[in-house]
Amino acid sequence: MLVARQEITEACTAQAGRLRALLLAGDDTNRRAARRTLSGRALAALAGRDLPAQASREQAVRQAEIGRLALALGQARGQLKDNRVQLLAIVDDIAPGLTSRFGVGPVGAAQANVSFSHPGRCRSEAAYAALGGSSPLPASSGQTVRYRLNHGGDRALNRAIHAIALVRMRSCPRTRAYVARRTAEGKTTRDIRRCLKRYIARELYRQLTRSMNSPVGP
Repeated sequence: MLVARQEITEACTAQAGRLRALLLAGDDTNRRAARRTLSGRALAALAGRDLPAQASREQAVRQAEIGRLALALGQARGQLKDNRVQLLAIVDDIAPGLTSRFGVGPVGAAQANVSFSHPGRCRSEAAYAALGGSSPLPASSGQTVRYRLNHGGDRALNRAIHAIALVRMRSCPRTRAYVARRTAEGKTTRDIRRCLKRYIARELYRQLTRSMNSPVGP
């Protein structure tokens, strides 16, 4: 399901780029549409537009392609919504309670599950953090003692943890208080985010271990 989602997302990005390019190369009405958000309503309007009277061949071809891309983009977004619903159902079956954690959505939880695989694959929470590229690496120089982000490991898991960290830094009161405290101590945003990602990896590991080791009822 994650591979399918990646393919659909890449197709959406390409279709949106081509659609905007066609609109920008058109008349003033098209250029204004290109600068707006391609919402569902906007895509439906583009797909259902009628050709003006006495339209040239170029206008007819352009409008046909705009309509096709708008329709395809709308359908792809619907597929992404369906994919998200299916991922949520699968994750809740495999690791109940994971998506109840702040900032952990169906997609991030699914990737955490896939990378975790099964109890015993990662011998400890530190190993899981290293797998997700969230373990601190020494980057000291002279009298300065510091750590840097790990650029290795499973980059898909790292992206999922990174997304959770960004959501929490933006919306979680507890995390915002932590960020404010560490900032007052002189930590940079990059260092704070590195620490948060390590904490999140620990939380995911413990939740996954607890969920997958729990006895399954009849």
